Amino acid sequence: MKRALILSILMIAFSAAFSQWNYPEKGHVGCNHAKGQNLKGAEAVFYFQSDYLWDYDVKFYFVDIEVSPTSIDVGGNVTIHADVVSAILDTLALEFTDGMIVDSAFVNGVIVTPNHTDNHIFMQVPTTLNQGESFVLQVYYHGTPTGGFLAGVSTAYNSIWDQNVTWSLSEPYVARDWFPVKQVLPDKADSCWVFLTTDDQYMAGSQGLLTAVTPMPDSKLRYEWKSKYPINYYLISFAVSDYQEYNIYAKPTELNGDSILIQNFLYDHPNIINTYKDDIDQTIDFMELFSDLYILYPFHEEKYGHCLAENGGMEHQTMTTIGGFAYDLVSHEIAHMWWGDNVTCATWSDIWINEGFASYGEYHAREHLEGISSANSWMNSKHNTVMALPDGSVYVPPDQLDDIWRILDSRLSYDKGAAIIHMIRFELQDDDLFLDIMKEFQTRFTDSTATGLDFKAVVEEISGIDFSNFFDQWYFGEGYPTYSIVWNQTEEGLNMNVTQTASASSVTPVFKMLMEYRVSTTEVDTLIRLYQTNNFNQFTIPLPGEVGTIIVDPNNWVLNKTGSIIVGIEETRNPVYFTYGPNPARDYLILYMANSDGADMSVSIHDMTGRNIINQQRSGETIKVDISSLPKGSYLIKVQEGKYKLTKRFVKI
Repeated sequence: MKRALILSILMIAFSAAFSQWNYPEKGHVGCNHAKGQNLKGAEAVFYFQSDYLWDYDVKFYFVDIEVSPTSIDVGGNVTIHADVVSAILDTLALEFTDGMIVDSAFVNGVIVTPNHTDNHIFMQVPTTLNQGESFVLQVYYHGTPTGGFLAGVSTAYNSIWDQNVTWSLSEPYVARDWFPVKQVLPDKADSCWVFLTTDDQYMAGSQGLLTAVTPMPDSKLRYEWKSKYPINYYLISFAVSDYQEYNIYAKPTELNGDSILIQNFLYDHPNIINTYKDDIDQTIDFMELFSDLYILYPFHEEKYGHCLAENGGMEHQTMTTIGGFAYDLVSHEIAHMWWGDNVTCATWSDIWINEGFASYGEYHAREHLEGISSANSWMNSKHNTVMALPDGSVYVPPDQLDDIWRILDSRLSYDKGAAIIHMIRFELQDDDLFLDIMKEFQTRFTDSTATGLDFKAVVEEISGIDFSNFFDQWYFGEGYPTYSIVWNQTEEGLNMNVTQTASASSVTPVFKMLMEYRVSTTEVDTLIRLYQTNNFNQFTIPLPGEVGTIIVDPNNWVLNKTGSIIVGIEETRNPVYFTYGPNPARDYLILYMANSDGADMSVSIHDMTGRNIINQQRSGETIKVDISSLPKGSYLIKVQEGKYKLTKRFVKI
């Protein structure tokens, strides 16, 4: 492995390099992420992190390592520039997996003794540092990372293209598998360099601009990538293979004719460009579209690109590591440059900021580039996936952060996350306003981190609408609603008795929100929007003509199911009038008593022969009846208070 250089020579090299490259302290607007002790507690993780990590703010990462497409072994050094934010700093800590080997460490050019334990490197500084002072920390190391998917570094062989490839994937907690690092989300480094040395028949990709390819001893080349933009620890990356380069250019409107490089590292095979060209070229459309819908591509002074590897897709800043070029995959990963890379989730509980919005980028791409039918088909598929199970929150509870697959749950973080953004758009009833909110959020939190509640605050500020119920129900809550309707028509108009049943009623009993209905009469075909405030609401809508059909959510805006829609003249003034759900039901049936006065009522369940199976005395506006012991089949439920009674049918599944 690479041995330590003479330190005086190294420091001179750093000084010369910084004078030539736009170091963030000289000419680039610094990021506005949280600093210092305020970081502590903002990043909830399940594993041990030393308190010393919060004593400094990272300004710059320089990863200088050797890599190979046939091995996950890495070795070299990492240099970190940082500022002290605690009152004094006498001990430094970095995160680094215990299985890796630390060769040596230096603080401000002075060699120190590293203590590598508890997946950290602890170092006593040669001279105590005070708040506001800067320091340079350098660690030489080598070793074999854990390996495997979501384990720092992976290597694989592609038999179709006859190529080996090695790549990093650090999300959420495993950057420390392959380089010493501070894994705290709100502490974005203001810039980074990644130098990758490999055998001269290979190419190595990373973020930023490729500023040089330098010949090295032993027939090796060093690919020198430099980025001046703020970056989160898990977005620092590399990929190495026998690549060839295929480049295209996007021209967003805001650049007035200037272009953005889209740099693609593809396996060196004669047929690969023809195979992927049309799909890769779509990246131009995505770049130009998202620059128009959100803000100008945040890293436009550098590039966007892809490194082909044997993974799905990972949004490494300015150079996605990707396994193929399918439409939704490419649009999702480039959307991450705004949602996840420019604005990053402040905690892994708020992964929605990354994945929900990037997934909605897929919808936006289809909507604007392929048409609304394609977009609606996409959204319907996501709704079906979400509703395959009755529960689950988009927000990841802190006690579940030890489960990486819960953080990256495709049903919740991705699909339900995208669905609730679509519902926010529907609640606003103004697409221009919705896009203003998206732009403002990107502008306000550029180069920084944000939570779901930060997005809520921007929505409320720009729209003037209180979204507290919405976020309690959809972001922190669980489940989805089912709408059932009993309707009739009188001189006053269309009377709709709408019952909303929640799939996870013990967590989120009701979804207070807008719902759209298509009503067709002999004279009109119209859309009606009604705001549901309770599990049971009654509405009267004046309409010309005789009503023929009612459709719930005809444009698929809301994550919901439709129960029954029936014509009926019900005794809605009956003291025991109730609606109920779900129907069909599995473990329980919930009765919503429209006219409850708190009196005790008899609630009974009968089979279809009339035999009484369950009989209870209950009271209240909402009554939950346990039916888990009933065999599958059809039943009658009856509520009675004195001379008043009402019986309805349900199905147990």
